[in-house]
Amino acid sequence: MTVFQAFILGILQGLAEFLPISSSAHLTLAPWAFGWEDPGLSFDVALHIGTLVALLWYFRAEWAKLARAALAVASQGGKPKTVEERRVVYLILATIPGGIAGVLLEKKAETVFRSPLLIAGTLAVMGVVLWAVDRYSARDRPLATMRWQDALLIGIAQILALVPGVSRSGSTITAGRALRFSREDAAVFSFVLSMPLIAGAGLLKVPHLLREGITAPLVVGVVTAALSSWFSIAVVLRYVRNHSYGVFAAYRLLLAAAVVTLVVVRGHGG
Repeated sequence: MTVFQAFILGILQGLAEFLPISSSAHLTLAPWAFGWEDPGLSFDVALHIGTLVALLWYFRAEWAKLARAALAVASQGGKPKTVEERRVVYLILATIPGGIAGVLLEKKAETVFRSPLLIAGTLAVMGVVLWAVDRYSARDRPLATMRWQDALLIGIAQILALVPGVSRSGSTITAGRALRFSREDAAVFSFVLSMPLIAGAGLLKVPHLLREGITAPLVVGVVTAALSSWFSIAVVLRYVRNHSYGVFAAYRLLLAAAVVTLVVVRGHGG
């Protein structure tokens, strides 16, 4: 992999991670479309470390409040009393389904789930679902009204993101909107929820990355992913305050059509 390729993949990872358009789909499709060697899931996870840095920095005030709340919950025997304390418990609960599924389905995520046609299908289907849910769901619940059942449903929705094209943020935001949370609240919970899984996946792959060595392309990719992730978070949260997720649904459909077209052209061209 060249430094330029790592730079492009870092930008794609950072911009797409927090847009409901599937970063894993973009990281899988870009090498396939341009004829690059697929860097594999380990490099994808390395880029997510850059995303994690941006996430921790952007929500640093939120993390500080959650850390204090976690300590309070621990000192109270696991019984939350405030909104922040309940949110800590809900984040833990919502993380469990995705964590279990990630361990069980890791090999399929590296192989079977990376088919371009499968990705095109999930891009299109989830694009329609995202648009429909966002269009017709109410926005009458503040995040403070979240219950453990809501957190568990959002966590289960996160499992779908193991298939590139579904989108982790797309599946969790869609679930949040279906539960009648506002566009911004659904996005905030989705972004904060991503931290444990990104951190866990990164820790699992760090030994493998260290064995392969820290290269210039790897460093460039991680730094680029961090900077573009920070930009993406800021843009999404500002955008959805006054706009729907329709533009992201439309992009997903267009990308799916482009992938299918490229598959057909290459098939006809031998």
